[in-house]
Amino acid sequence: MPPKSAAPKTAFVCQQCGNHFPKWIGRCPACGGWNAMVEERVVAPARGRGPARAPRAPVPLAEVAEDQQARIVTGIGEFDRVLGGGVVRGSLVLLGGDPGIGKSSLLMQASSRLAAQGPVLYVSGEESAAQVKLRARRFGISGDGILMLAETDLGSVIEAIRSTKPHFVVIDSIQTMSSDAVGSAAGGVSQLRECAARLLEVAKGDDVPIFLVGHVTKEGAIAGPRVLEHIVDAVLYLEGERFHAYRILRTTKNRFGSTDEVGVFEMAESGLVEVANPSAAFLQERSQGVPGSVVVPTLEGTRPLLVEVQALVTRTSFGLPRRTTNGADLQRVLLLLAVLAKRAGLDLGAHDVYVNVAGGLRIREPAVDLGLAAAIASALRDRPAEPRTILVGELGLGGELRRAQRIGVRLKEAERLGFSRAVVPAASAAEAAGSPLEIVPAGSLRDALRAAGLSD
Repeated sequence: MPPKSAAPKTAFVCQQCGNHFPKWIGRCPACGGWNAMVEERVVAPARGRGPARAPRAPVPLAEVAEDQQARIVTGIGEFDRVLGGGVVRGSLVLLGGDPGIGKSSLLMQASSRLAAQGPVLYVSGEESAAQVKLRARRFGISGDGILMLAETDLGSVIEAIRSTKPHFVVIDSIQTMSSDAVGSAAGGVSQLRECAARLLEVAKGDDVPIFLVGHVTKEGAIAGPRVLEHIVDAVLYLEGERFHAYRILRTTKNRFGSTDEVGVFEMAESGLVEVANPSAAFLQERSQGVPGSVVVPTLEGTRPLLVEVQALVTRTSFGLPRRTTNGADLQRVLLLLAVLAKRAGLDLGAHDVYVNVAGGLRIREPAVDLGLAAAIASALRDRPAEPRTILVGELGLGGELRRAQRIGVRLKEAERLGFSRAVVPAASAAEAAGSPLEIVPAGSLRDALRAAGLSD
């Protein structure tokens, strides 16, 4: 009798961190994710694939020639800014974001711009070619120079890349790609790792930039983050509230540029439109003289933005007051409420507090602490803050006002939009001395509220 073939080996793979386990576990001991284990067949790595390019001899770093044409400029200024000046040849870039936020729209527009420089290959694993054409027609894109491929098999995609030799490649999305070398279903961690590694070989070997569209989890992270983010050269996130028009493109990893730059777009009928003056856009619907409204200069990367922070304080109808935030960190707001009660004498224990950042923007830096606290104090006392005054500074637990980074560029942006007065930390007064604005230094929360006209 012929010998029986060995049963294929399987392992349980965590879909959040990619660790393997011999049996199913409810909670992953590596990342703490619940119900993330999926049984996958373990396949030995293929040996006949061969290198993606011919072997090269090592050369001294000092003798490596600098390629001044290494970046491809798309013509979308906000997109190029985030990438560090353009798309780097031979790079593998991951673009993530919530469903419907505009990831495919942005890459379709970039493909249309780059098609004038050379052929572009757009691979769609989620939509048919006709559906992609309908979206392109809605954006006014003719499609000249864009090669369309509706395919989910990774081998066929790589063959198409090497046969057409495109100038730019889009894979929409990486979770739909599957390789014959892995026995699991598309979208699994093993498939993501294999497909991303193979596409990285193609990008480096054929010197072609490849953009991957990635889905996100409920927590807002790209599915399989520890698998994909370590393989690719750059990771971009397109953020924004789905029912707001503005989108923020930011980078969390970039091997060829800074991670401090952000791009601002507005979703329109013709796709994503660059916002040349984000501060004016965020403040255009602001109502002056309303209690609970304060303008705060925040930094998104290296770009200063003026945003309106709104607060509403009402007496609670229940024993436990509510604290609700939109665009601001809830834990940070709770800390500021404690500082307001202890250091400024504002008792909010019997009041509901609602905080909102207008325009759908999310602010995270500590320098907006003073603006948040002033907006809450203004709403509690039903007294508007000074309309042409901005407030900036980090609050400590002792009620002290701490230094804000790059105060000069914040004040310059405020001056450009017509503000005449700024309440800043006393430690930053010397740095702000050259500004044409009236600078009011404050050493504590009480001093800052008094300068803003919000004290008794």
